Amino acid sequence: MKYYHGAGRRGPYFEGWYLKCQTRDGRALALIPAVHQDRTGRRSASLQVLAEDGAWWLEYPESALQASGELFQIWLDGSLFNRKGIWLNVEGRGLSLHGALQCGPFTPLKSDIMGPFRFLPGMECSHGVISMGHTLEGTLTLNGAVLDFAGGTGYVETDRGRSFPSAYLWTQCAWREARCSSLMLSIADIPLAGVSFTGCICAVLYNGREYRLATYRGARVERWSADGAQIRQGIYRLEAERLEGEARLLRAPVEGGMGRTVGESLTACLRYRFWAGRTLLFEHTDRCASFEYAGEENAQTDGGRLTP
Repeated sequence: MKYYHGAGRRGPYFEGWYLKCQTRDGRALALIPAVHQDRTGRRSASLQVLAEDGAWWLEYPESALQASGELFQIWLDGSLFNRKGIWLNVEGRGLSLHGALQCGPFTPLKSDIMGPFRFLPGMECSHGVISMGHTLEGTLTLNGAVLDFAGGTGYVETDRGRSFPSAYLWTQCAWREARCSSLMLSIADIPLAGVSFTGCICAVLYNGREYRLATYRGARVERWSADGAQIRQGIYRLEAERLEGEARLLRAPVEGGMGRTVGESLTACLRYRFWAGRTLLFEHTDRCASFEYAGEENAQTDGGRLTP
């Protein structure tokens, strides 16, 4: 897997990495380092921090971010993100975030989540999963409050391209039973070669097995909205039902510039059910699930402001 694709890019482009860290008692923090180049060729870097009680955006010059293509390693203005851990030294308007986390072994997927779509030229947005779940140890101090991640769980994914889809749904959660279980589901309107279609990618790790549901494997999206989604592929059916969750605003890319805002619930309550034929493989309700929904009706840009 290649971890950074942005070197030497021309035209509108963004690439970002999403690192979610959750404690054993259900608190969570998401960190999103990114690099972006808008239509004018202006390049910059950023860090977004999402917590249960707020969201922060910090912008940096392009030179502040360095990333490796061969290894998962990102350096951003005194902070470091890699397979071994996260070291944070962040000061910004309304934000003080310091500390270190140690990561256990990552859990990669067996193959690229994009499947054959990764070879298609002109994809508006490509997705990658770096770790479906790993253990965490250590503490972070966010604006004076200590977050203890001992025995916690981490998740890492990445996106790159020109823009986020005009309409999409994304959810992720990880939980511990006899073995670590986790899932990621993304549904989006995908423009390609002058037409558009609704596509989905989904990975489920449960009971030591990886399940893959995706458009390129014949999966169908039966419904999706701000309340959740249901997809079906052969004998398998996954339902994600959003029960509650307050969204915080994040910036998202449009033609390389970060001029759109979207809402993400970092600790939403969702109920997931997964069937094989008539057999319910699991039903899991999670209060530390991530959920993001952007419909056509709220896909407008706001000129780059992060609205409170």
